[in-house]
Amino acid sequence: MTVPRTAPAPTRTARARSSLTRPRLPRGPVPAGVYAALTALLTVALRLVESGRAGDVFIDEPIYRRLGESAAAGGFPRTDEGLFFLHPPGYFYLEAGWTKLVGEHADIVAGVHSSRVLNSLLAGVTAALLVLLVARVRSPRAGAVAGLVFALDQFCIRQNDRVLLETATMMWILAGYLLLVGLARPDPPGRPRARALLAGLFLGLAVLTKDHATLITVLPLLAALALGWGPPRRLLALTLSTTVLPYTLYLILIAGFGHFDAFWEAKTSGVRRLLGMVQETGFNAAGTPSLSGRLLDELPGYAGTYLLLALTPVALVLLWRRKEPVYRLLTLFHASAIVTLGYALSIGTLEEQALYLLFVPNLVALAVTVPAPSRHRLGLRVLAVGALVTVLATPAAVYAQNRWTPDDGFQQLRAYLLTHVPAGTAIVTVDGQRTQGVTDWVLDDTYRLGHWVTPGERAAEGAQYLVVPWRVIEQGYGRSSLAEVRRLTDGLSPVVAYQGPMYGTLALYRLPSPLPGPDLTRLVVPASVAGPLFPAPGPPAPEVPDAPR
Repeated sequence: MTVPRTAPAPTRTARARSSLTRPRLPRGPVPAGVYAALTALLTVALRLVESGRAGDVFIDEPIYRRLGESAAAGGFPRTDEGLFFLHPPGYFYLEAGWTKLVGEHADIVAGVHSSRVLNSLLAGVTAALLVLLVARVRSPRAGAVAGLVFALDQFCIRQNDRVLLETATMMWILAGYLLLVGLARPDPPGRPRARALLAGLFLGLAVLTKDHATLITVLPLLAALALGWGPPRRLLALTLSTTVLPYTLYLILIAGFGHFDAFWEAKTSGVRRLLGMVQETGFNAAGTPSLSGRLLDELPGYAGTYLLLALTPVALVLLWRRKEPVYRLLTLFHASAIVTLGYALSIGTLEEQALYLLFVPNLVALAVTVPAPSRHRLGLRVLAVGALVTVLATPAAVYAQNRWTPDDGFQQLRAYLLTHVPAGTAIVTVDGQRTQGVTDWVLDDTYRLGHWVTPGERAAEGAQYLVVPWRVIEQGYGRSSLAEVRRLTDGLSPVVAYQGPMYGTLALYRLPSPLPGPDLTRLVVPASVAGPLFPAPGPPAPEVPDAPR
């Protein structure tokens, strides 16, 4: 009987040769969902870092925060002046839900910081939707690049960090178009009617968040329906009818509760601002800084943003050259965003947040059309990689400077006043034009504020202090002119003053004793109540730099 001999165990060298000669299994592409999740996490993280100190309170933030608190209490959003119909209530009810989830804040600045967390989360969802949209039209890698650009872009970070309407508006718009481009593909997914309805609901929520969104939701749908571009007409008609439904229900509720007259007055005022008939704010308003001057001032820090915006015509041409229904739909989306911003640039009320409603559609257009450089053309590949590195790496230094340069003057001023000045003290304010300025919105829950600029008015009200955000006055956004404020502060030294990029020197002055009048300051100082996410700040160490002259 022959016993079979066992083969000798392979040596380490033989195993190494075997591993070298063994064919490698091809790696599958990374799913778009993985890119979307990672981009969303990066987007949220970058916006949460030092979000309270990296940007002072913007004028709209305390207004929108109070409207959200009002919505959380029930009914239509309102301010102390009455019902608020200038903007639709979509975002304010999002804030109401957030307030119910994390708790209320009695301190207005802490409440603003809490709402900034909400906007950071909405920006994360926007980044994920952007990746998925580009991946559905082109490829997951293209989606990842677009999402990374969005996550790192300093202009987008600044917009998402503020409690403004545009972040939520763009989130709903991208959600709607993500569904629509799927319906426009040659191999549409199942249940197309349900998807068309859901797309209309998302676009309708965008309009319910900001009326302005009609120009990049309803207008492109009408054009697509007329031209036969994009999904089949029956699905477009279904999406369009669903888009107008949320706002229609909102109007029915307004009329049912007897508020239509107030709504109409607010809306006609808003339309006059949109058309440029009334220029209260923005770069087109008289006496305010020009857009070109602002762009030049910010060019070093936002060069990547400006480069991408400069490619807007290129993106439109590249979209136009593609004849597929998906690209036709995105062409209408992009063209509507260009027309909207072009009108604002020339005639309408132009505020910097309007650029966000073009930047994101333009980023989508570039991501789905710009051809990848050929592997055989090394020079083009190097140039493309260099341009991408510039767009992505340049913002890093700007981000670091913005995040670690304190810009929280109003938070510190409020903390100082609550600690050292009794509640009910009369304080003179000079910012704000036809409406209240940021000083009023930050302090009017505790102090008596007014534009008392004559000696008689100050004596009658017993005014003891004056707050001046100097950059606001210097740029022409104050109720008082720069010359008037200089006369008010002539011979006075600031009690405290805080320096920051947004407001320059924010100074508190002690006014000379007025004529004898009623003593309205002997009241109890309220404790600054902290919310569950953000503790109220402690009293700062005052700094007293010289006020600008």
